[in-house]
Amino acid sequence: MTERVLVCGSIAFDTIAVFEGYFKDHILPDSIKTLSVSFFVPSLRKEWGGCAGNMAYTLNMLGGRPVPVGAVGSDGVDYVQRLQDLGIDTSMVRVMPDMFTPQCFITTDLAASQITSFHPGAMISSAQIDLSGQEAAWGIVAPDSKDGMFAHARRLNAQGTPFIFDLGQAMPLFTGEDLLEMLELCQVLTANEYEAEVIEQRTAKSMAEIAQGLQAAIVTRGEYGSTLYHNGQAYDIAPVPVDHVVDPTGCGDAHRAGLLYGLTKGWSWQEACCLGNLMGSIKIQVDGPQNHEFKRSDISAMLKQHYGIERSL
Repeated sequence: MTERVLVCGSIAFDTIAVFEGYFKDHILPDSIKTLSVSFFVPSLRKEWGGCAGNMAYTLNMLGGRPVPVGAVGSDGVDYVQRLQDLGIDTSMVRVMPDMFTPQCFITTDLAASQITSFHPGAMISSAQIDLSGQEAAWGIVAPDSKDGMFAHARRLNAQGTPFIFDLGQAMPLFTGEDLLEMLELCQVLTANEYEAEVIEQRTAKSMAEIAQGLQAAIVTRGEYGSTLYHNGQAYDIAPVPVDHVVDPTGCGDAHRAGLLYGLTKGWSWQEACCLGNLMGSIKIQVDGPQNHEFKRSDISAMLKQHYGIERSL
């Protein structure tokens, strides 16, 4: 049985700036209609990013078999080469020579709050990537162009490949009707706490109600861990304590990678979610979404230490 995972989503460059203050002190509720703010950001760096790239990076390090599905521009050739050098299958990455690679501009404050702007670039052509006949144990449809997300979801559904729907930064693109259609196609929903609230509002369904029509729904809650909705029950998955919160960028992607690894290995939902929490805790202690490193033996030891789970990676 294959353990390939089709990781559909953006492959992008992240330009990350750090504001040495708090957004809440500068964004005043009484002035929100005429918002005009400027943040001095002495720290700036450019990182490999994008949801598909980030997930593939962590899943590959865990020993999984990610196949990123996405489009880059002519400036993304080095990114594709880097993925190949890591041993990642890039056969489903398309290079669009007349476009830019998607670009994400992120400003983070001292509370780890983020303001993000995104240029889609080559991502607008992602729907052209045909998944037909691509054998995989699991897939994930993560933030991408709306057309691309629906195209991938429909193809995965048509060929019987179970997949996770991860709304993420694509949230502004989806109406309530869009979300309900996607929930009919997928087997699993993942969202952070804020995204979950928006999904509930737009669909007029609680997360528990949404989970009834799926195999599971998982809501990540940052420092408070996550909640798994499965078989009519809600399970609180405890967080893994961290020594230093450095950068939240890509934590959700690291969590999804851990979740997918567990699912491809036949772990229980609780075990897979615990690995997801652990991967998020490792990532948040490092700058950038693809700079964390670990040994698989250390992950096994940490799963036993924090959750009492005995699994060899």
